[in-house]
Order: sequence, then structure tokens, then C-alpha cells
Amino acid sequence: MSPAEARLKEVPSEMTEAEWAQRVNLAAAYRLVAHYGWDDLVDTHISARVPGPDHHFLINPYGLMFDEITASSLVKVDLHGNQLSESEYSINPAGFTIHSAIHEVREDAGCVMHLHTPDGTAVASCLEGLQPLNQTAQLVVPHLAYHDYEGVALDHDERPRLQKDLGDKFFMLLRNHGTLTVGQTVASAFERMFHLERSCTMQVRTRMLGPTAYPVDQIVIDKNAELVSNPERSELRSIKLVWPPLLRKLDRLDPSYKT
Repeated sequence: MSPAEARLKEVPSEMTEAEWAQRVNLAAAYRLVAHYGWDDLVDTHISARVPGPDHHFLINPYGLMFDEITASSLVKVDLHGNQLSESEYSINPAGFTIHSAIHEVREDAGCVMHLHTPDGTAVASCLEGLQPLNQTAQLVVPHLAYHDYEGVALDHDERPRLQKDLGDKFFMLLRNHGTLTVGQTVASAFERMFHLERSCTMQVRTRMLGPTAYPVDQIVIDKNAELVSNPERSELRSIKLVWPPLLRKLDRLDPSYKT
């Protein structure tokens, strides 16, 4: 039995195998965020589209730490905020504003990740934003958008502006707030967040060393941008190359995310 088949072995009777698989992957993403130290107590959020014709999505129950989240504990909601699965918890209202906005207009938004890490928020709060100072950042910047801060995202009227600012990009810096990534799959959204967060950390450390960074020729920056010009190729890399070993890591640490 393959690892994927093992994860799908115990599918609850009230849901499809496709939904259960999405739940397992999303729960894994929450555990990995906690493992890498990117969580913020019970705040921030990751959502994943439920496979099927409806724009239903899964998000964390508001009140659980990320290292507690399991596939069965995730809450299913519709684009109006109605909870479609039983839970003793509600959902983060700011999380619903941000994630529903993106799921509403981006058919390719299989997963949306939003974090408040120190380095990511630091770069999002700087006038210069993220600069192509290094190889990792140069693979992010071509697909990076920005959204100005409007306060805690409780006002649904902000959603059209968030949608417009994101456009067709896969990375976003929420000014004075945090980081966000979009992927067709949980795997790609997570890998993109890893690179976005790593780029921010590299920039913070580079700036700590002095006012200048070693220059990179524009032709090199353009060359690296070409490498990430095909989103489908990036998706395939995440699914086939990056996500399986991350799941194996979780299985060694604590396989309870699959329950």
C-alpha cells in the first residue's frame, strides 16, 4: 500500500475520498507551519478548496493550536460564512474575509496560506518591500503582489480590493500585516510560502549587515524569472518532489494529523 493509499484508508462515511484527501493535506500544512515555527498562537489561517462544483472550503477551527489540528477537526464553510460541518469551534472572522475573497474569484486557488511571521511581517512593513537580493527572492518577486493595510480584516468591503491587488499572482505581502500564498494544491501553496518566508528572512539578515547588498545584474534577475514563468511546472515540482518527503517527515514526528 502506498503512503497516499494509507492516508485514505479511513475515510469517514459522510464525505468523499477527495474531500478526505484534501483534509489530510491541509492538516499536514498546519502541522508543518507549527514545525517550522511560523504559527501565531491560534491566529493566522490556511484554507483549501473542497473538490467539487461548490466553492466550499476548509479552514482551521478557531481555538486550536496548529499542532493540534487534524483532518477531521477542520471546518467546512461556504462563501457566505455558513459552517457546513459540525464543530464546537467557530472560524476566525478575519480569516474568513481574506480566504473567501480569494476562493471567490480564483478558480486555481486550491489552497491559500496566510501567516504573521516576524521576518515576513517585517519585510511587508518596509517601504522597499521584497527586493531581488538573492536567488530565492528572484524566484518569488515575478509573481509577488502587495495589498495595503486596512486594519484587522473584519470588513467584507475590503474583499474586492484584496482580489484586485492579488490579481493572478501567487505571492502577496499584506502591508504591515504578513505574508500570503496561493496554489492549486496544498503542496504548492506550502512550497511557495516556504520560499517567500525564506526570502524575507534572507533580506532581513542581509540588511542587518549594512546599508548595501552585493549587486546582481538585471540580466541574471530576468534569467531566474524565466525559470518560474510556468506555474504548472512549479505545481508539478511541489506535488511530486517536495510534498511527499514533507509528509514522511510528519509521519515520523506525529502521524495524528491524518485522523
